[in-house]
Amino acid sequence: MNENTYPNHFKRALLNQEQRIGCWSALASPITTEILGLAGFDWVLLDGEHAPNDIQTFIPQLMALKDSRSVPVVRPPVNDPVVIKRLLDIGFYNLIVPFVETQQQAELAVAATRYPPQGIRGVSVGHRSNGYGTTTNYFQDINDNIAVVVQIESQLALDNLDSILSVEGIDGVFVGPSDLAAALGHLGNANHPDVQGAIRMVFEKGHAKGKTIGILAPVYEDAQRYLEWGANLVAVGSDLGAFKAATQALCQKFIK
Repeated sequence: MNENTYPNHFKRALLNQEQRIGCWSALASPITTEILGLAGFDWVLLDGEHAPNDIQTFIPQLMALKDSRSVPVVRPPVNDPVVIKRLLDIGFYNLIVPFVETQQQAELAVAATRYPPQGIRGVSVGHRSNGYGTTTNYFQDINDNIAVVVQIESQLALDNLDSILSVEGIDGVFVGPSDLAAALGHLGNANHPDVQGAIRMVFEKGHAKGKTIGILAPVYEDAQRYLEWGANLVAVGSDLGAFKAATQALCQKFIK
């Protein structure tokens, strides 16, 4: 079965702390998303927080990845049950939820992805995720096939990390290095020793709890360092960054 559906092999990889290399998709285009899928990344993050995406732009990108080995992962704009419900209904199975700072917020993120009685996900019998009502045993199987990773990107989240990691249904934590750097007083400098120390602490505590640890690391040296620290879920670049770098390099060959 395609990894983009269930059984959710990507979730199993997270639970087993296997390494998966991904790429950020921020251009909100099914064409660039399809090209990322053709490149062969393990996963592609479709961003709803800092990219101009919505339900209508996400659907064609999911279609673009349908026959790809790259598993779609979505970042909602906010940890909100209604927003998450709509993303699940259109066909996402894997979420990285931004700005989770407390145990209660982590519990809400999980609850939003589960049908009752395990959670609070609203029920529709004919959405895209269940084949518009044609997928056998969808309601019986789906709760166990949604992956939830929460982002750690503030001092409060660091303070509450132990309780966040203890939440049942949290498959991993993902460090937001830019926001974390800003929160620690080092805006624009994620390589400051204070920030790097905090990131390493997240890695160590997460691994001690048996959780997948993820991070965005578009600089090669940073990605290599985090992989050496044991990062499992690493986004090593973005469509935006790759396009910008390639077009600038091309221009500079001819225009001085």
